[in-house]
This record gives sequence, structure tokens and C-alpha cells, in this order.
Amino acid sequence: MVQRVSTVAFEGIEVRPVDVQVQIAPGMPAFTIVGLPDKAVSEARERVRSAMIASGLALPARRITINLAPADLPKEGSHYDLPIALGLMAAIGAIPHDAVAGLTVLGELGLDGSIAPVAGVLPAAIGANARGEGLICPAACGPEAAWASPEIEIIAAASLIQLANHFKGTQVLSRPQPKILEAAGAALDLGDIKGQESAKRALEVAAAGGHNLLMVGPPGAGKSMLAARLPSILPPLAPAELLEVSMIASVAGEIEGGALTNRRPFRAPHHSASMPALVGGGLHARPGEVSLAHHGVLFLDELPEFSGIM
Repeated sequence: MVQRVSTVAFEGIEVRPVDVQVQIAPGMPAFTIVGLPDKAVSEARERVRSAMIASGLALPARRITINLAPADLPKEGSHYDLPIALGLMAAIGAIPHDAVAGLTVLGELGLDGSIAPVAGVLPAAIGANARGEGLICPAACGPEAAWASPEIEIIAAASLIQLANHFKGTQVLSRPQPKILEAAGAALDLGDIKGQESAKRALEVAAAGGHNLLMVGPPGAGKSMLAARLPSILPPLAPAELLEVSMIASVAGEIEGGALTNRRPFRAPHHSASMPALVGGGLHARPGEVSLAHHGVLFLDELPEFSGIM
């Protein structure tokens, strides 16, 4: 019998469903993961084995095969640990066989059975809600996932033992609540600037029309000071914009404690930043500074020094 668990693969901020298929068959003891896994996914077998042993579960001395379908889609990241572990737990009877039916699962396992936070929980929750599924995620990411919809079922656990107890009904986990990140200090305000009337008028025009702005002047003239205060006169993020900004931050792993921020982003990369760092990309594609500044401000100080721009 093949046990199936749903998870996702990321393409930018978009998610694609992945079917984790677990088979325990007679044969020489082995633990194989197939389906175009990267190094982090291939190493999941050691994390899963250790986490299950720490949780009081032993893998059978049989041939274990994990298939991540579709097989032609590259699988990257550590969030496949938890769906593989839950599939094995269901296959050996540690949890009911239908416990994870209709649930999308993602999370990274520690060797002690704890579930560590992963990037991309918000897009995964939104994708699961669109498919009519619930979500199992790390406890630290629960408040982030709760923003997807007030109706979606969310199980946010801190360990494999908590999940096993939840499915047995001995420790039912409550649904996490959405959380907003509280500002650490007073935000920079354009009203703090005395003088600079022409420059402030230019900022107001740029903010009102969503225009680009080029500031030219000698060092110390106040260009960086003005730019840092531009977000203070931008309108608040609309709910749809908040989700867009947060989805990008989630994929980039920049959401702390599962709390979203309602402030418009302000990004000021150094002029030595590479082109992939600015526009995104790399071997494992990640959002760049341009994407992270979506619906906010991208400040390119010392513009002529940026490689490939001038």
C-alpha cells in the first residue's frame, strides 16, 4: 500500500502541488528518495530517521521508497521533511492512515523531533485554501498561515509528538491567530525635516503618482534622509497589497515569528550588490531587492556605482 501526503514546490511566489508517496515494501533495508530531490531533500532521510527515533518511533527494517511526484519537477528545500515523516508514521500505523487526507504539509525536522520554521508558508497556505485543503505547518509559522483565510484548517505543531497526540485526540492543537509585527520604534516621518521645501514637494509628487525620483546633490545634502522618510507619506497597504508583499517576504524567509508587517517596504541595497541580488535569481531562485521592494520604496544610493545600471 502506498501512503500519500500533499505538499508543495515553489516557483517564485507561486506554488505547485507535490504528492509525497511513501511505500514500505519487503526487501533489504533501505531508505530512498526519488523525484528530482536536491541535496537538502536527499538529506531528509537522516533528519526524518533521527526525529522519529527521538519521538519513540522506529522505522521498520524494510525497503522504504519516497517518491515526490511529479517526478520531472525539481524539489528544493527542507520543507519536505515533515510530509515524509507523516507519511511514514501513517504507513507504520503511528497515526491514522487518513489523518493527513485533505491537508497540505510542510516543515523542517530537527534531530530531536522538533519542527523548525520554513520559508514560503503563506503562499503554501493560500494555495492550499484555493484547493480546498487545510495546512499542517511549524508552530512558529502558524500566525503567518492564518492570514490565508479565516476558514482554512491550520494545524501548527512544535514537534512530531504534538502532531501524533493531536491526531489521537489526546492533545488537540488550537488554530493559530493572525499576527501583525509591532513596530520596534517610531517610524521616520517626513514632517521631522525642517526646510528642504523643494525636495519635500518632489517627494509628495512622486508618492502621489507612483513616480520614480532621481535625487542629485553633494554628500550631506539630505538625499538619504529624504528617501528614508518617503514611506511615511505613502498610503497604507491595502489588504491585497499586504498579502502580495508578505508572500514575497515569506518566500525570501524574511517573516519573523509568523507576524506580518503592515508597513510598506523600504529597501536600500549597497551599490556592490550583484545583479542576481538586485533582480532575483541564482541557482535556487529567490526574490531580489526589486521584488522585496514591491509596493514600497527601492532606494539605490550612489546609483552610477551599481553594476549594469549605468
